[in-house]
Amino acid sequence: MQEKKIFLFDKAGKINTEKCIDIVKDNLKYGYNHIVTATTEGSTGLKFAKEFKNSPAQVIVVTHSTGFKEPSQQQVSPEIRKEIENLGAKIFIGTILTHSLETSLAKKYNGLYPTQIIASAYRTICQGIKVCAEIVMEACDAGLIPEGEEVIAAAGTGWGADTVCVIKSQASKRFLDLRILEILAKPRI
Repeated sequence: MQEKKIFLFDKAGKINTEKCIDIVKDNLKYGYNHIVTATTEGSTGLKFAKEFKNSPAQVIVVTHSTGFKEPSQQQVSPEIRKEIENLGAKIFIGTILTHSLETSLAKKYNGLYPTQIIASAYRTICQGIKVCAEIVMEACDAGLIPEGEEVIAAAGTGWGADTVCVIKSQASKRFLDLRILEILAKPRI
């Protein structure tokens, strides 16, 4: 049996990013080889890349697909992307698993589709749990982390990080085998 602390934040959002970094640092002693973090415009990914540049764990930064906000536009600037990569982190730019073709169909036909139901179920815990599960599967899909490995993931609500968990990684094709093993931090709201 392991005894670990769970942090419950009073508020969601980027105000918790530094504490999430500290939580990840404290938990690296358990031998995790990969840290996966979400970033929108690059600031959270850059913070994690800087903080863990000398860590034995590989940092993988996952961001939105090109065109997510504006057609043909990437939200992480080329300069920030290069800085993240120069710090030794890997960056993945791809489609959010629960925000793809089905979102388009749902808007057009006013329906509800399986991935949206899954996303909503994860959000009942918190937004960050949904994002942590997504980014771990996306990193597996891209071959940046192996399947079946315990990884530490950090994500958040809107901007920054407010959720940290340990996930047994799986590719999206084997989504039902993904396991959220530990929730180390999340907003209580």
